[in-house]
Amino acid sequence: MPSENDILIHSWEELQNALFHDSWDPKINRYRSSYVYRGMWNKNFELTTSLIRLGGDYSKLETHLLRNFRKYAHRDAAPGNSIWNWLAVAQHHGLPTRLLDWTYSPFVALHFATNNLLHYDTDAVIWCVNYVKSNTHLPLVLKDAISAEGSNVFTPEVLEPVCSSLKELGAFQEEDFVVFLEPPSLDGRIVHQFALFALMSSSTALLSDWLKQNPDLYFRIIIPARLKWEIRDKLDQANITERVLFPGLNGLSEWLRRHYTTI
Repeated sequence: MPSENDILIHSWEELQNALFHDSWDPKINRYRSSYVYRGMWNKNFELTTSLIRLGGDYSKLETHLLRNFRKYAHRDAAPGNSIWNWLAVAQHHGLPTRLLDWTYSPFVALHFATNNLLHYDTDAVIWCVNYVKSNTHLPLVLKDAISAEGSNVFTPEVLEPVCSSLKELGAFQEEDFVVFLEPPSLDGRIVHQFALFALMSSSTALLSDWLKQNPDLYFRIIIPARLKWEIRDKLDQANITERVLFPGLNGLSEWLRRHYTTI
């Protein structure tokens, strides 16, 4: 059943309006959106982390995964010893974690909603979350830390002095909350994708469930399957491609494979 938080678009023009919905900031008289975006090729997908997708007693595996990753990783794999840097590196290299990838760019999210040619018969979705307003649900110590920094998102350097572990994060308050964390610039992929992470206070908390309990924090854009080819071609013309978002030969090859695929 469609949610009142869903915007069903019918054309490329409607999509542009939806992507920049509520982006006007009257405080500075500029179009500066307070939203971050995540694109998914199936509108029915929840915001499930790779850790949850492990199944079984996954919550007990989180510390073991991170401990062994740090143990066997190259000594220069992460700057410093911050757990938040290590989490970012682990996520970046495919380790199951509680992190979810997001982007400040609605067009990058649109790429990930339309890059899988095997599912062009399925409606896609862009999740749009007001990361600024989500901070009202943070525990006081984290609110104070981010306010003192004059920022709306955390970096490992800001988070580490007030919270140095996942256990400590979950102990701040009983109610679940989300932290938006900007990773270090590990490589061109993170930079080009304008990336950041969402981090729930509990490994078992599902961000999509939490958002549905706080409907003022998000909306979703539903993209009909019939529009995917048009959107994909226009994104390619705008240079939003694997060649740009995944710098290197793998990204180049993936872009060329898709570019020369016929309907």
